Amino acid sequence: MSWVAAAFASAFFAGITSILAKCGVHHTDSDVATAIRTCVVLIFAWIMAGVAGSAGQMGQIGAKSWLFLVLSGLATGGSWICYFKALSVGDVNKVVPVDKMSTVLAALLAIVLFGETSSLAVKLVGTAAVALGTFLMIEKKQGDTAAGKPQDRTWLVYAALSAVFAALTSVLAKVGIEDVESNLATAVRTCVVLVMAWSIVAGKGKLDQASRVDKRELGFLAASGLATGASWLLYYHA
Repeated sequence: MSWVAAAFASAFFAGITSILAKCGVHHTDSDVATAIRTCVVLIFAWIMAGVAGSAGQMGQIGAKSWLFLVLSGLATGGSWICYFKALSVGDVNKVVPVDKMSTVLAALLAIVLFGETSSLAVKLVGTAAVALGTFLMIEKKQGDTAAGKPQDRTWLVYAALSAVFAALTSVLAKVGIEDVESNLATAVRTCVVLVMAWSIVAGKGKLDQASRVDKRELGFLAASGLATGASWLLYYHA
């Protein structure tokens, strides 16, 4: 599969993830939802690492790769936690465009940090177009709000933080997977996300809520995790 096809497929599954995730947080706490979904992603990731034959190569990962994979995992965890919180309080068609501003941030960071300046003018124009399109999408939706009614901008704060963490994830992961098979890298960093997610759930005293999640929402969260795993694997392949 070419990198272009893999990138488009990754975007497709990422889009499905947003819809499924929104369906899974109507009554489920966002932190608990993140932790549950991460379990599904972890299983999926290690299965793919096993299929790729790289599961036994953990001992070959260098110290530098470990550092950046762990940092990437922490950034991913931060992004997911903020993203689920944003979805729990905001509309999908508001949250997703802001979250996808991570594409703009990642592109700019890649230019600055990795010197990816080939066709720089085209990249900058495309990046500006994405940023403008995102702004217009948000403004259009806000315009539908009843006149004089105060708007809750909590979702915007969390969605923006999700975008920042997601951009950092891309940059850190780029360094972390230079000498690591992509499926194995995905599995390793998902372990970091899992520990972080459940630590937050435990720290906030929400462990008991995990056993009381609605079965229907649990199904949506599991499906969201599978879609996330597929999106990740295709993204790293690209």
